[in-house]
Amino acid sequence: MNQEHIQPRHERVYLHPLPVRIWHWLNALGFLVLIVTGFQIRYVDLMGLMSFETAVQLHNWVGLAVVANWFLWFIYYLFSERATNYHPDLNPKSFFQRYFLQAVYYGWGYFHGAERPHKVRPSDKFNPLQKLTYQFIMFISAPLTFLTGLMMWDVQRFQGLIDLAGGLRVVNTVHVVMFILFVMFVLVHVYMGFLGKKPSSHYKEMVTGYEEPHE
Repeated sequence: MNQEHIQPRHERVYLHPLPVRIWHWLNALGFLVLIVTGFQIRYVDLMGLMSFETAVQLHNWVGLAVVANWFLWFIYYLFSERATNYHPDLNPKSFFQRYFLQAVYYGWGYFHGAERPHKVRPSDKFNPLQKLTYQFIMFISAPLTFLTGLMMWDVQRFQGLIDLAGGLRVVNTVHVVMFILFVMFVLVHVYMGFLGKKPSSHYKEMVTGYEEPHE
């Protein structure tokens, strides 16, 4: 048979195990509730979705659930071979080259049918931009949000820690800044979800666990 007429096989890749998918959708639901209640608490005079007291209670309890979910995620990856997905690239030259190529792909290449610069594998499913973003969100932003939220949840109990951090205003400011970053992350994350082989591809992956093959 003529080799030119042999079509290459494009096998599906199992990227997202069931525990990761369950964690992802629980986290998404938790983030949505925290964002809505956060806006309700901050702009109580502009929003009337629920009472201030209800928003605070819901925000606090869902926040604790998201913290518990974060620990489940951390423990899972700590003892999983897929932890390599979050390992940083310690070669600055390699990292910035790949970072630049990925940025060019998102800004120009995707819309012109260019090939993806990052080859997705179960042990390395995040491209450089994704990896840097998730490292910041999961290891810096999320813990800061949890800690500052906990301090404001019971000011009297954590007064010493609040004073050590610079006072309640500093704690509140850090919490609000992290909240803004989370909102931005969610909006970009939802948008990037449409940049698959088809607009629904990445969302389907988070249901089935399999990445659709790219021709």
